[in-house]
Amino acid sequence: MKFRHTLLVLLLGATGGLLSARAADLSIGLAADVSSLDPHYLNVASNVAVASHLFDTLVQIDADGKLTPGLAESWKAVSPTIWEFRLRKGVRFHDGSELTAEDVAFSLDRPATILNSPGPFTPFTKLIVEKRVVDAHTLRLTTAQPYGPLPLDMASIFVVSKKAAAGATTEDFNSGKALIGCGPYKFVRFRRGESIELTRNETYWGPKPAWEKVDLRIISADAPRLAALLAGQVDAIENMPPGDILRLKGDTRFRIEQRVSWRTLFLQLDQARERSPYVTDTAGRPLDKNPLRDPRVRLALSKSIDRKALVNSTLEGLGIPAASVVAPGILGHGETLKAEVYDPEGAKKLLREAGYPEGFGLTLHGPNNRYINDDQVLQTVAQFFSRIGVKTKVEAMPLAVYFGRLRNASFSIGLLGWGSLAGDFALRNLAGTADPASGWGTWNWGGYNNPQVDALLHSSLASVDEKKRRQLAEDAIALALKDQALIPLHHQIATWAMKRKLRYLPRVDEYTFAHQFGNAASGAR
Repeated sequence: MKFRHTLLVLLLGATGGLLSARAADLSIGLAADVSSLDPHYLNVASNVAVASHLFDTLVQIDADGKLTPGLAESWKAVSPTIWEFRLRKGVRFHDGSELTAEDVAFSLDRPATILNSPGPFTPFTKLIVEKRVVDAHTLRLTTAQPYGPLPLDMASIFVVSKKAAAGATTEDFNSGKALIGCGPYKFVRFRRGESIELTRNETYWGPKPAWEKVDLRIISADAPRLAALLAGQVDAIENMPPGDILRLKGDTRFRIEQRVSWRTLFLQLDQARERSPYVTDTAGRPLDKNPLRDPRVRLALSKSIDRKALVNSTLEGLGIPAASVVAPGILGHGETLKAEVYDPEGAKKLLREAGYPEGFGLTLHGPNNRYINDDQVLQTVAQFFSRIGVKTKVEAMPLAVYFGRLRNASFSIGLLGWGSLAGDFALRNLAGTADPASGWGTWNWGGYNNPQVDALLHSSLASVDEKKRRQLAEDAIALALKDQALIPLHHQIATWAMKRKLRYLPRVDEYTFAHQFGNAASGAR
């Protein structure tokens, strides 16, 4: 830590004010690795953010999380089970071919053909039972049941060229062979683990991006990412290291942008298996009975966590304690829910009642390169658990390794972050009873199962009355959290740092889009 700050002091006095090699170029330091350029391979934020430069969706999301027209200039519910989308005319793919409803229908079918995805996009398409191309610019989608939030689902499916992507593999996208979208930028080069180079799409249907060339550099470690900004090697970075925010706020060469994001960090627990792989007795011997199946044990773990200390110390203020699976202001959050009160003595009492007066052993897993101070968050939570008698070890690993193992239910308890613009959407994926046919429970690796929660979610998602849907979503979340289906920790505060000449409107979804950076002098976004 001392070395890192010494390095930053030296850099601050060196070349931090350098501009990009060309005024019309933009270089951004990304905090998370990109595993694939295939826009339908893995639904993880780092992949989605990069894909958003190359591809568009029918419906877009603005910085405040509101739905806006994308490739569809309008949409409407023709009936409770049929939605009609009217496409913009004259939109062209990067190869010059025109976008049609056939491309959209193909794009909605494609996620189901990717069988090896560790995080599929199929939850957004499973309910669609028919896709009818009315004409070249009109598409009607029929759902298996009344489904109000389909337009929000359509904000998550990138539209690819049927001609370019038919029969294409994920590797064909990574190589650029099939990487033909109609987004604001075109593909130039992908250097895995290093960078993605893009060039402006001069025929883009939307606002013309300010930058001719964009270099998205993958710099997952905090200190090197900040050092790259200070040395003028990049123009902006995401996920500003918490300990250096005040330093940059006082430096007139740089600008800081922040907002509470949609991302909630929580713990998922193995609630299905009789024996769990990383649960032991206090001597380290495997337990025949999984204590995490007992809601009293799960509540004890939640009560052991001092969330205020976690956000103030471990996160250095870049978070707020979480009471729900979605952040304040998001549909379903619920104002009546309160973060679990720190109560270590109450936690110990619950453990005694559950039959674990001496506690037990546990290994907590999580990523070490995805969320704000994630490795430190894991260590802090482990200390809280250990104080009530649950002797906890930590195993942190790179995101690329962690996600695959998490989805395969390899752990007993794991850290996960989830961002959503609707609580019923989030809970459907995280705690809905797993059902591959419907796409429910895609990330419910812990095996939580509550028919009452499922019923509330079905009713919520079927409602076209937003007020009714909001209440049903709040009821579903409250019931699931009463069971400790998940243990919410905190909502992140997202931070971007950039050269003073730049402006960026901070997004609630935490995404970093080159085409939304503008010149501060002109006020452009």
